[in-house]
Amino acid sequence: MEFVLRTPDDLQQFLVEHGICAELLRDVGHTPTVPAAAQALGVEPEQIIKTLLFLVERPEQAEPMPVVVISIGERRIDKAKLAERFGVGKKRVSLAPAHTVASLLGYPAGGVPPFGHAIPLPVIVDAGIRETVERHGGVIFGGGGDDRTMMRLTVAELLRVTNAEMLAVS
Repeated sequence: MEFVLRTPDDLQQFLVEHGICAELLRDVGHTPTVPAAAQALGVEPEQIIKTLLFLVERPEQAEPMPVVVISIGERRIDKAKLAERFGVGKKRVSLAPAHTVASLLGYPAGGVPPFGHAIPLPVIVDAGIRETVERHGGVIFGGGGDDRTMMRLTVAELLRVTNAEMLAVS
């Protein structure tokens, strides 16, 4: 399957077209991990969000169901909690490989923004994000389309744009 990776310019266009209150911060340095991104931006690791893609194997479906999960800081996603949400066993939930992330979301792993994906998918936001609202005025930073671009936005705007389900998954 041939696809073209999206760029920060594509994300900027999505922000404008959808009236999203967010700002792309370009050339912030190499940001492959939460600590690296936090250091590059001069913020706390808990202000960095990760947009991950999980595949959920369900008995009634031939293909695994892709689900976007937005996590906060260095928290790890508990696959058992995600599995419980979809009524399957923990072994039926897996992190999508990089090529699947790129083909379904349109952005390379490590630079995936929380929205503006190639294919709209269900989104779950880890409930731990509420703490960031209280501590940092709701300001968070997520992927900006590549591993050198970040996006500044608020938790409220993230939730508005993604229409995500809030669930404790970390």
